[in-house]
Amino acid sequence: MTEEERTPDELREEQSEKARDERRHAEDATTEHEAVTHDRRSDKAAYLAAKLAEQERSEQEEEQT
Repeated sequence: MTEEERTPDELREEQSEKARDERRHAEDATTEHEAVTHDRRSDKAAYLAAKLAEQERSEQEEEQT
């Protein structure tokens, strides 16, 4: 399935899962550099998940009007 075929909800869940995975990797990192890298990736995935949720809400509001 391509990114265009996935729903915003599916994309949001993927990003949320990625954020959790990266956070775990950051906690298990053996060096400061690894921890920072995984923290940054986790933050980015969480940001994308939030934006997808915002888009989903906006689309639902448009459908209601």
